Amino acid sequence: MKKNAFVCLALIAVVAVLFGASYATAAETIKLGCTEPLSGTFKDIGERYAEGVEYAVDTINANGGLLGRKVEFIPVDSELKPDIVTRKANKLILKEGVKFFCGGTGSSIGGAMSVLMEKQDGIFFTYGQDAASLTGDKCSKHFFRPGGSTDGRSYALAQWVVKNGYKRVAGIAQDYSFGKEAMAAFIKKVKELDPTVEIVAELFHPLGTKDYAPYISQIISSKPEVVFTSNWGNDLTLLLKQGKPMGMDAPFACYYANDDVMIKGVANDSAVIGSMGAEIYMLSIPTEKNKAFVAQFHKDKGHYPTWLIGKAYTATMFWAEAVKKAGTTDTQAVIKAWEGLEYDGPAGNWTMRACDHQAQVPYWTAKIVKKNDFFDHAYVGEASMIPAKEVEVPCSETGCTRISQ
Repeated sequence: MKKNAFVCLALIAVVAVLFGASYATAAETIKLGCTEPLSGTFKDIGERYAEGVEYAVDTINANGGLLGRKVEFIPVDSELKPDIVTRKANKLILKEGVKFFCGGTGSSIGGAMSVLMEKQDGIFFTYGQDAASLTGDKCSKHFFRPGGSTDGRSYALAQWVVKNGYKRVAGIAQDYSFGKEAMAAFIKKVKELDPTVEIVAELFHPLGTKDYAPYISQIISSKPEVVFTSNWGNDLTLLLKQGKPMGMDAPFACYYANDDVMIKGVANDSAVIGSMGAEIYMLSIPTEKNKAFVAQFHKDKGHYPTWLIGKAYTATMFWAEAVKKAGTTDTQAVIKAWEGLEYDGPAGNWTMRACDHQAQVPYWTAKIVKKNDFFDHAYVGEASMIPAKEVEVPCSETGCTRISQ
């Protein structure tokens, strides 16, 4: 009897241990590190991206979590410095077991995080670091871009420029990998579509430039019919704000024209009305899913999920779908699950291409108008879709050779 009682107690103890371990695993959170500049010049960009990620996490948790587990949002101030963000991320990996990271600001940050993820067997995804090289010659098995690229957006704007018959085009961009790649892709596509278009100015300036007078003077003297720019954040606000008083009358073919904060910062509707934007997400996308998302976000937050917020939300929900499909948080399983996966969200159908981990997404174009459905100031009108196929760069042309299939 004593022996049987001992065996019974031992079995109970084993079951308790196993149940406890199982419960602990089920209860363990899935941690998502969000690397954004949460201080400094581009703080407002980072905070809006982070809000989109956090809202997606809240939405996931409100609907039962991911794989039955709560997702934990961990903000990381990148300070827009690759060495600092990788040091902070590595600490989270080693001390808290974080496997997943995301970010949208600064392609140099994406490049550094891509290298770190390879070393630490993690996954980094971006919704805004658009430099084509990140899914091109710098591609990585551990890096995903559920969003756009410089090639896609530049191609979309090039189509608009050519369709509208512009023949004299000036360009201005920030002087780093993102700006240079955006400019090169735009000029390449414009020339392909219409070889008679003349590029009358091609200018680059440092990030965080405060005085645009020298650049604006050069653009005006080149007499363009339209001006291309991939500028973002305060660099875009100041370019437009300083341009109008100096006599800059040509409209912009602009990467980020649908930035409401930028438009309010310019504080002069006449400086922005008539310019065109192209993005993977806009408030004015006329799909039922987007209308429902915008209405729910506005109800929950009291403001609209403009630009960065909507992009980051959609990309994070796409990541969650990959984890669901994998059925586990094992990095290699999630990588395999995400390759080829489709996600039909507020901005249309997104498909994660396996060859380079660049999502194939439609672009939405819209002109800035005075009267709109969202703000008292000028903002984008109803968006029109450019199908993903029309802005696609074939796998054979991306330069990505480091992801084996």
